[in-house]
Formats: sequence, structure tokens, C-alpha cells
Amino acid sequence: MSSPALQPRARVTRIAQEAVDRARLTVVPRVRTRAPRVPFVTLVSLVLVGGIVGLLLFNTSMQQASFAASSLEAQADALAAREQTLRMELDELRNPQRVAEEAQRMGMVIPAAPVFLDLETGRTSGVRTPATREDALHLLPPDPIMPAVLAPKPTVVEVPATTPATDDASAAGTGTSRKNRDR
Repeated sequence: MSSPALQPRARVTRIAQEAVDRARLTVVPRVRTRAPRVPFVTLVSLVLVGGIVGLLLFNTSMQQASFAASSLEAQADALAAREQTLRMELDELRNPQRVAEEAQRMGMVIPAAPVFLDLETGRTSGVRTPATREDALHLLPPDPIMPAVLAPKPTVVEVPATTPATDDASAAGTGTSRKNRDR
């Protein structure tokens, strides 16, 4: 009985011994192989050139976007100013005083005694009288009368006409008067 137990053990040691013999390290001569440098340098160069070109394209597109944005901002400012101008003109046109003055220039008359309408009942309160130019309220006061001191009557001075014979006689008598006239 002791022999069958020894047999597997001996078998394991023999297999282990063979594995140890096969696993022993031996020095192998090194074979020097050089990787080709040209493809590596080409790859690095292409990556660098691609990065620089990409950076330039990105910078150019950012500059164009900046110009477009500044142009749009200037256009928005101009449109905002135009809108403000139009709003001011609209407020000027909607001014009740201006509308009333324009209506009066067109011949409309403001009644002296207004009549009010009650919207709930539909009845009017006040005396209905036709509006005439004589009884109408005037928005603008009449133009002031200019005082006579500021607008004097023109002074007309009549100069008697001189005849040519009189001029020649007076010119012959004195030589200085002719010199003064010739100047």
C-alpha cells in the first residue's frame, strides 16, 4: 500500500523537475533593431503644422466674428437712436395742444359751453348750443400790437433834380469841386 502513494508523488516531482529545467533562464544575445526615424519625424511635423494651421483658422474666424459683432452693435445703436427719434416725433404729433392748434387752424371751433355725455345712461348734461367763431375759446392769444415807437412811419426826403447846365457852371467856377466829384 505504501507503493501506490509514492508513485504519484514521484511523478509530480519528475514533472516539476522537467518544468524547472525548461524554465531556467539563459542569456540570449540582443539583436539591435532601429526604428525608422523618417515616419516619426513626419508624423510629429504634420501634427505641429496641423495645429498651427488650425490655430490660425480659429483666430481668423474669431476676428471675423468680432467684426461682425461690432458691426451689429453699431447697427443696433443706430436703430435704437432712430427708434428714440421716432418716438419723440410721435409724442410731438400726439401732443393735445398741437392737435388742438392744428384743428383750430383748419377751422374747427372749441365750444364755449361744453356738453357732457353720461356713458351709462346715454343722457347729456349741459346746454347744447352751436359753436361759432365769435363765441369759441381761442387757444392762442392774439398777436401783440407793435408800438408806434418800434415801427415809425418812413421819412421820405425828396431831392430836387439838378439840370446839366447848372452842374457845368458850378464845376467851371471852382476846380476843387470837380476833383472831389471825380474821386
